Amino acid sequence: MTTMTEGSVREFKMPDVGEGLTEAEILKWYVQPGDTVTDGQVVCEVETAKAAVELPIPYDGVVRELHFPEGTTVDVGTSIIAVAVGDAAAAPAPEPAQAPVEGTADTATESAAAEAGEKKPEGRQPVLVGYGVSTSSTRRRPRKAAEVPVQEASAASAAIQAEMNGHGSAPAVTRGRPLAKPPVRKLAKDLGVDLATVAPTGPDGIITREDVHAAVAPAQAPEPGAAPAAPVAATPAAPSPAAAVSYDTARETRIPVKGVRKATAAAMVGSAFTAPHVTEFVTVDVTRTMKLVEELKQDKEFTGLRVNPLLLIAKALLVAIKRNPDVNASWDEAAQEIVVKHYVNLGIAAATPRGLIVPNIKDAHAKTLPQLAGSLGELVSTAREGKTSPAAMQAGTVTITNVGVFGVDTGTPILNPGESAILAVGAIKLQPWVHKGKVKPRQVTTLALSFDHRLVDGELGSKVLADVAAILEQPKRLLTWA
Repeated sequence: MTTMTEGSVREFKMPDVGEGLTEAEILKWYVQPGDTVTDGQVVCEVETAKAAVELPIPYDGVVRELHFPEGTTVDVGTSIIAVAVGDAAAAPAPEPAQAPVEGTADTATESAAAEAGEKKPEGRQPVLVGYGVSTSSTRRRPRKAAEVPVQEASAASAAIQAEMNGHGSAPAVTRGRPLAKPPVRKLAKDLGVDLATVAPTGPDGIITREDVHAAVAPAQAPEPGAAPAAPVAATPAAPSPAAAVSYDTARETRIPVKGVRKATAAAMVGSAFTAPHVTEFVTVDVTRTMKLVEELKQDKEFTGLRVNPLLLIAKALLVAIKRNPDVNASWDEAAQEIVVKHYVNLGIAAATPRGLIVPNIKDAHAKTLPQLAGSLGELVSTAREGKTSPAAMQAGTVTITNVGVFGVDTGTPILNPGESAILAVGAIKLQPWVHKGKVKPRQVTTLALSFDHRLVDGELGSKVLADVAAILEQPKRLLTWA
């Protein structure tokens, strides 16, 4: 989605990458003003309510301006980057129209140069997002008096005087544009700390990680009769170990709810209060299934594929659905109809750094066991990398959630919206079990099946769960029932 503007500068707008979503957060910019871009080049990564997506630019040119910094949520249809094309690409980028504001990020190159006290190389300089390209030296030029707030006037005056008297580098005035390396900026963002309020203790006025932690820690009340604190020196000494406050001392942390987490929260609330949930449980001896898993790992048909209990559990659920097809359905509220699906898009709940997502394997019912193993492996690796596409999380019919990987015995999972059932798999543990009339240690797990009682009654839900358990107890039923 682009718009041609005067002077052959194209505006690239935030596209709808999630089929009907209204906004997306800019996670990372891969280009800066002055960079040359080509058709199809990825310029940024954004996160929608469903997934993280990389956005390619659809034309050649030179980046003129990034309209929003990283971490900004932008409405679909809003221009996010300006690119000069054709003859305009050769023209110099405009000078910044205004002073930088807090919330934009210095680049690692600028921070490193400031710390080392060296000049940056000539040519295009890394600059703040959204303010064009400007040439500057490492030593920061003091702002004009009209630009300095009243509360900063004395600090700015002292900085300028120190510079004129040749007493070394003046302390940076950090209210307008604090000096900090990108990892420190990210730490401050995660902890909700405004860098403009942090007193720097690093060389040349650089804000350190310890400074951010100290800003988070609760302020200590002065002891009665204690003398007022001495003013901060122009070049403060490094803090002592006792002054470095651990993040663990913070009383609270506020995490913005957005993107995948926000969408998941809304979906779970909607599901919990729309579909009448019923959950049934069964504990089953899966010793034979675990032996089969070990045998399949040695089979040449599974060379290079990941074989684990989840593979056979998924196949068992697919066979149970084939034997009880009415469980694979959805509720059409508008038409007041039950829609029975003749295909299975098998969802696998995955915990990722961005939150819970449920990608699904399309037409899982038609896959052989090696094909299913390949699809599961690809689904898991893609989710861990945060590269799951929105399409991969749509149109699911039933879901498996493996809570056993966390050592949990079982749970009462909430349905993925629009689906009829979800199977929770607990931890597989050695337990005493009556086997052939004797108590023996056996591999045992507990399964829990939650289902929408509008679609699935107790009899149907019980049959599906019993079939899954029977297959895992005697996996040869995969041959006789398939």
